[in-house]
Amino acid sequence: MKDKATSHIKRSQKDYNMAFKLAVISRVEKGEMTYKQAQSVYGIQGRSTVLVWLRKYGNLDWSKPNLLFMAKSKETPAQIIRRLEKELADEKLKNKILNTMIDISDNQYGTQIPKKVFSQTIFRLRERAGISLSKSCRLFGISRQALYQEQRRIFCRESELLQVKAMVHALRLEMPRIGTRKLYYLLSHELSLCNIKIGRDALFNYLLLVRPKKSYTKTTFSKHWLHKYDNLLKDYKIERSEQVYVSDITYVKSFERTHYLSLVTDAYSRKIVGYQLSDDMSTENVVKALKMAVRDRKSDLPLIHHSDRGLQYCSKIYQDILKKNNITPSMTDGYDCYQNALAERINGIIKNEFLIYKCKDGKTLEKLIETSIKTYNNKRPHLSLSMKTPNFVHEKTSQQIPTG
Repeated sequence: MKDKATSHIKRSQKDYNMAFKLAVISRVEKGEMTYKQAQSVYGIQGRSTVLVWLRKYGNLDWSKPNLLFMAKSKETPAQIIRRLEKELADEKLKNKILNTMIDISDNQYGTQIPKKVFSQTIFRLRERAGISLSKSCRLFGISRQALYQEQRRIFCRESELLQVKAMVHALRLEMPRIGTRKLYYLLSHELSLCNIKIGRDALFNYLLLVRPKKSYTKTTFSKHWLHKYDNLLKDYKIERSEQVYVSDITYVKSFERTHYLSLVTDAYSRKIVGYQLSDDMSTENVVKALKMAVRDRKSDLPLIHHSDRGLQYCSKIYQDILKKNNITPSMTDGYDCYQNALAERINGIIKNEFLIYKCKDGKTLEKLIETSIKTYNNKRPHLSLSMKTPNFVHEKTSQQIPTG
């Protein structure tokens, strides 16, 4: 069914980043809408723009779109299922209403029915069973005015929630799995302008939250002969950006193969300052993320690089780059992953909130990662940063750092 709440949004070509494209492709390939409906719903320019995306980035064969969800019926299979589910739910509700009436009769009208359920019951009985509203109200000792007032409140609330849904949907096109607390923070100003009153807990209840999938692939090999460095962060206070960088490697899968993402993050601002996607965990690829982080530094103040005891970080190539740039190495003790918890946390955010679409190949995944990190750094608020974005905190503190 067409999303009326977003049908009015008109987008330009610059809005079509990789995350947006994959979000649209996902909905089309799941059968939630046709590619032509997607064009209309999201205000996408061009007659076949979405079809081009499907052929380029989709996971199905879109060379013959008429064979994929393009039946003569105006409804997609998913829409037919939802319609049938709704009709089945209505029949179940009808039976529930009839059983409720019997129970009320058996107990001499002693049953206490909540106002919202009661008003829905009365109006449904009037529509389907032909029972007059005045007679129903007289039997239960309430006024028709109270019933109509309750219905107006319900309709008004449903209208407000539709607006909230549209706001949430617009944000989640860029940040598909952003947490509800951060979502509520980002929406608070817009909700206030629209005079919509909804608390954080009410937003929790209204939204359908998705639990992240748990899986694990080992990316750290620390049983090697290379020199391992001491952990310098024990009881160490971080007070500025570019004081401590944390690094880690995580895996990301496409339909083509398993890829590896190397990240370097500023521990104070939580900004991802370096990244590299590769098909293996070779030191030559991992060190590219470090070089990106070093290239964009704004000061020459003392800097610590903290990581696990992986072979790549202990290698001569990696340590030479640190030494050349006067960066002090620091590593976790043994196998305690909590000593590099911040890097692990950033990995989880990127994978579970942004990289939720399995890409066709590494090239597409690389574009998605670039878009995701840009959105993470510039738009996603952090609880630990008092709901500020990583880039905002990084730039603000960098301006206070003396250079030279």
